[in-house]
Amino acid sequence: MKEVELNNKSVNLLFEQAIVLLKKLIAIPSFSKEEDKTADCIQEFLEKRGIPTHRAMNNVWAYNKHFDSLKPTILLNSHHDTVKPNFSYTLNPFEAIEKDGKLYGLGSNDAGGALVSLITTFIHFWDKEGLKYNLILTATAEEEISGINGIESIYSSLGAINFAIIGEPTEMNLAIAEKGLLVLDCVAKGTPSHAAHPNNNNAILKAFRDIDWFSKYKFDKVSDLLGEVKMTPTIINSGSQHNVVPDTCTFTIDVRTTELYSNAAILKIIKDNIKSEVKARSMRLNSSYISSKHPFVVAGLHLGRTHYGSPTSSDQAVIPCPSLKMGPGLSTRSHSSDEFIYVAEISEAIQIYNSILKQIL
Repeated sequence: MKEVELNNKSVNLLFEQAIVLLKKLIAIPSFSKEEDKTADCIQEFLEKRGIPTHRAMNNVWAYNKHFDSLKPTILLNSHHDTVKPNFSYTLNPFEAIEKDGKLYGLGSNDAGGALVSLITTFIHFWDKEGLKYNLILTATAEEEISGINGIESIYSSLGAINFAIIGEPTEMNLAIAEKGLLVLDCVAKGTPSHAAHPNNNNAILKAFRDIDWFSKYKFDKVSDLLGEVKMTPTIINSGSQHNVVPDTCTFTIDVRTTELYSNAAILKIIKDNIKSEVKARSMRLNSSYISSKHPFVVAGLHLGRTHYGSPTSSDQAVIPCPSLKMGPGLSTRSHSSDEFIYVAEISEAIQIYNSILKQIL
């Protein structure tokens, strides 16, 4: 496929476009549920290049020019919402500052770098004829809050999708598995009484016994990529004064799941083993996994990338097709003060995305 090969001039042009777009996005506040202006910016960027766009709420998407419904389809997805800046920022989070090879700004690493790299990769392939796969680009909302008005809300409108690349900071390695998430609100119930009198039905003590189970229980199946299911108590509340035994104790458990168990299966095991009432906030965020023999993974490994299991969640959790997570930047920079991405990471990402896709398209 000579016609889609990247030369240095093409790489430089895509890189320059990516940096221009990322700087514009950084300058626009785009907290989850407030991404309308960045959606406008992305639409304008694509349409100025002759690419028709579609939009629902704050989600923007586009199809390659020669889309053929008889062909399989690859989805290129990343998000344009951000968390709110923390109080440790020393720089203006909405000013794109390029210094010492770094581009600073809120959302630069999570996931602006991946987003603009995927957008420019899509632009490169957009009008190419004779591709084996269709391409769909989606720039979506509410990822940071796992909101229902993001990729999940438009997925059924996109058409059949065979595989998805989710742009998140992975140092351009292949996250072929990702932990899911269950947040459990638990209530231990007891008998209220005066603290001076005997009470064998103390809600706090009952909660502690269940929390002790959470801290010690080991699930039988251990994932080669993601390790064990991890259950962590994170919140506990009970009582109002020192001399009253309360009738309830509430506590929250953060459960990070693996591909070996569905969220429903894990919830059943928990309910079978503890006495407190348990309610899951959501069952949507399941673990995901794709085979290391998938053509995209094989192509990435041929380029010297590695594969691994990711402990963090992304839009993979709410889409039903096979997917992996891959993008420039470092996950530990996400949500940090004075967030940044190296500009060279974006140039590398464009080259790697294009090189892998060229092998399978």
